[in-house]
Amino acid sequence: MVEPADRPSTAGQRLGAPESFGVSTLEPGLRPPAQPPGRQVSIRVQMLDDTQEVFQISQRSPGKVLFDLVCVHLNLTEGDYFGLEYQDQRKMTVWLDLLKPTLKQIRRPKNTILRFVVKFFPPDHTQLMEELTRYFFALQIKRDLACGRLICNDTSAALMVSHIIQSEIGDFDETQSWQHLLHNKYLPDQDAIRDKITDCHRKHVGQTPAESDFQLLEIARRLEMYGVRLHPAKDREGTKLSLAVAHTGVLVFQGYTKINAFNWSKIRKLSFKRKRFLIKLRADPAQNAHHDTLEFAMASRDCCKIFWKICVEYHAFFRLFEEPKPKPKPILFTRGSSFRFSGRTQKQIIDYVKDSELKKVPFERKHSKILSNSSMSPQPASFRSQVPKENAISIPLVDQADSAQTGHQAESNGIEELPLVTASANGFQDIPAALGSGPIQSRQNHHVSGSAPEQQLLNPGSPASDDSPLGSPHVIVNGSGSVNGQGIGCTGVLGPGQSPEGRQLSPLTSPLLTEAGYVRNDDEDEARRKKFPTDKAYFIAKELLTTERTYLKDLQVITESFQSFVGKDEVLPDSVKNLISANYDPVYKFHQGFLKEVEQRLAQWEGRSNAHIKGDYQRIGDILLKNIQGLRQLTIHLQKHSECLVELERACRSSRKVETVCRDFEQQRVCYLPFNIFLLRPLHRLLHYKLILERLCKHYPPTHEDFRDCRAALADISEMVLQLQGAMMKMENFQKLLELKKDLTGIDNLAIHGREFIRLGCLSKLSGKGLQQRMFFLFSDSLVYTSRGMTPSNQFKVHGQLSLYGMTIRESEEEWGVPHSFTLFGQRQSVVVAASCASEMERWVEDIRMAIDLAEQSSSPSTDLLSTSLPDNKLLEDSGAEQESEEELCSSRSSLERQGHRGNTTVHVCWHRNTSVSMVDFSVAVENQLSGNLLRKFKNSNGWQKLWVVFTNFSLFFYKSHQDDYPLASLPLLGYSVTVPCESENIHKDYVFKLHFKSHVYYFRSESEYTFERWMEVIRSATCSTSHSTRKDLY
Repeated sequence: MVEPADRPSTAGQRLGAPESFGVSTLEPGLRPPAQPPGRQVSIRVQMLDDTQEVFQISQRSPGKVLFDLVCVHLNLTEGDYFGLEYQDQRKMTVWLDLLKPTLKQIRRPKNTILRFVVKFFPPDHTQLMEELTRYFFALQIKRDLACGRLICNDTSAALMVSHIIQSEIGDFDETQSWQHLLHNKYLPDQDAIRDKITDCHRKHVGQTPAESDFQLLEIARRLEMYGVRLHPAKDREGTKLSLAVAHTGVLVFQGYTKINAFNWSKIRKLSFKRKRFLIKLRADPAQNAHHDTLEFAMASRDCCKIFWKICVEYHAFFRLFEEPKPKPKPILFTRGSSFRFSGRTQKQIIDYVKDSELKKVPFERKHSKILSNSSMSPQPASFRSQVPKENAISIPLVDQADSAQTGHQAESNGIEELPLVTASANGFQDIPAALGSGPIQSRQNHHVSGSAPEQQLLNPGSPASDDSPLGSPHVIVNGSGSVNGQGIGCTGVLGPGQSPEGRQLSPLTSPLLTEAGYVRNDDEDEARRKKFPTDKAYFIAKELLTTERTYLKDLQVITESFQSFVGKDEVLPDSVKNLISANYDPVYKFHQGFLKEVEQRLAQWEGRSNAHIKGDYQRIGDILLKNIQGLRQLTIHLQKHSECLVELERACRSSRKVETVCRDFEQQRVCYLPFNIFLLRPLHRLLHYKLILERLCKHYPPTHEDFRDCRAALADISEMVLQLQGAMMKMENFQKLLELKKDLTGIDNLAIHGREFIRLGCLSKLSGKGLQQRMFFLFSDSLVYTSRGMTPSNQFKVHGQLSLYGMTIRESEEEWGVPHSFTLFGQRQSVVVAASCASEMERWVEDIRMAIDLAEQSSSPSTDLLSTSLPDNKLLEDSGAEQESEEELCSSRSSLERQGHRGNTTVHVCWHRNTSVSMVDFSVAVENQLSGNLLRKFKNSNGWQKLWVVFTNFSLFFYKSHQDDYPLASLPLLGYSVTVPCESENIHKDYVFKLHFKSHVYYFRSESEYTFERWMEVIRSATCSTSHSTRKDLY
């Protein structure tokens, strides 16, 4: 099928492709379509690495056959981002139409060379899920730089070329780098910035070719000319312009400067008439009607048609969910073009790779002198971090023989993210920071698993990782025992997992990589599980370990991330900075030691040493008792944490700069929750210790050797909780008021002494226009109703306030004929509202009546919450508010990515899911935090993916491993239901629970009956509201 062009080996063999056809990019899971009978014709295609291949196709084959053959030949799964271009008889560069016969487009195939190039440039390179795809994109960027198409400043150009050189020759060597630049031309004016290039290259030590590709694409995607192909045109005045198309819409350039952009949402129709290209915009009331159509003159009708076609294809690829269906053939005559986009859309590509079990295919980089053996499998974009940390093994060629002596397949050590976040139709939210809205975080923030000195290195024969009986494969990192230039501490003797030179194998803690291309063997899973303890006490102790890891990461947000962030600008007062440092650093250092002890004990308990044979280490009470007694010495610091929260808020109120810095920090990926929640974590952790000890004491018989230590530790921690309980409840309420203040606009003095938050949620308010969705906030002295505003931060606009003093409430379903409705009679006005269901109405009525009683007992009158600058309430009522659908909350990127944390708060989730949450629910959620490994499966997928999952703040946060600094995706659980799969769903596994909301369905699988029950318990606490009368029993 493929013949070499003046070479003994094919590109497929060079890239490590199997001889079989593999996967067709246009028909997922199938072989390339059968070719129609007829004479075979040779077509020559030039690849992105400048090699040429000859393909044999039938003379009647459509372009799709040739394109499929090229993609299969390259083992390219995400081939739909690419296309085949050529010069036609008019010397114009055009794209091969996949639906038309190839030979009707290429008149002289013997004299024509088609070029395989990138056709669709996505806005974010993290949407490219295969390393091979990113490699081809990097080659395209390299080509665009060399031909002067990708215009940028010298600094960006030097940085991009330095990453290209790093991927080709490896770490900086002055002589080698200089010679390489002399013999290779990467830029038209390369000599002028050669010194800049070498200076940048010095900084990339330890960076693999895969990382270099990633960084190259990260820089390129931020450039104005990224992916831009200019088409000359003129406006009505004859001014020379250029038109281009991008994922966002149609762009207008003057020279190399973008002067206008027309978003797809604003464009009503694109057309051309002779040499005129027409853009018809949607009607805008603010503009005159004659501005509705824009006209550009191009060189010829053919130029118009070529640009119109690529616009149609760009629109379909990035905006449609699936390939458009062909138009029915007219009976009598045709009108307009029958041209349509052919191939998978971007959403279809992402969904296909996410749901498919694709094999890991190694490939060779033609221009690289570094051996790069890719083993990265495709994975969902919503589960990738910002930078791929070793998606390929990188070993100098001289070390190749040594590395081969290990006898183990090299695996990738984690790569990079669902939106948040941002979620595709699956509902997962990719995580923080607006899409492309911030610079790449420093490499220090992207730890590779295994880089910590205390990381225990496992032998290949070990049944599992240090925290899961499910096991994980291994990886050789850089072939030199270091990760990105950082040494890895050695904690054991040389074993089969190390090379003779002492190079160590790091455990691969990236479940996304292993699961996407690896189907688990049930017998193998069962065998691994049996090697681990089955005692319930072991799983309780393991819960202590997993939650302690998450807790330490949360403390790290305060002690490291926040302090380094505010230290850059030095706007935070020294008194506040010192107060936080003095009272959180000692707690962080203490828990570092505590975590090490727990990790060592669990390793001994699991049998990773000979100690378990004697049975001396199958307990956890002694460690808990020792450390809780040590924690009591830190009580003075814990008591100061409420003061830290108050002082930080006071500093924000007194200085706009401090408020801005704190708000900017909350946009960082590492701050996945409102920062004030992190400040209360040490107090909340005391509750977790108490609950764990209660479960241990309940499990152990009084005669058990661990019972006495657990009971003594429980007594100590209960005393601490009792001592700090008052401050804890006050600070929780204060923190909640501060968080709500950020979500509301038009309100003054929300967080005042004596005011308590009770419930927030969605109700329908009856007005002259009928029932309108409103967000209600119930406090101990007033009821405020709002609607979602159109501000950039998606804050809720206040419509009105009802004082609870003297208020009465009456059910009015029969009076108004509205189900689940009730009327609130205030002193100045009455409001009729309706809940979404009977249980929701019952909760609101109960809490409002309780709040009325509290207001009656209070001697002080209620404070007016409304800002004096708030517009007239009636005008607000009539104006309406932009509403965002549930699909927007569960879209291909997270609301966190679009609007920072303000787009994914509990308030917004309640708005979209039409539900409510009380302060009791928040307190229960604080108590029911949980962490651990779970296997996740989508509704229509076959394989299970291993993820590190954290439940907190009514959401599940997903990580590749517990060592990640920030979550890659989140799933708000309010409104979801948790059940056990039924027989018809064919989930024949143990310990599986199901999460579903409307059409969104996920399955999660735990490792034991205990962990299954715990996950069900904590998730139900987030999906089922709690009665307010139970609050007194929480602590």
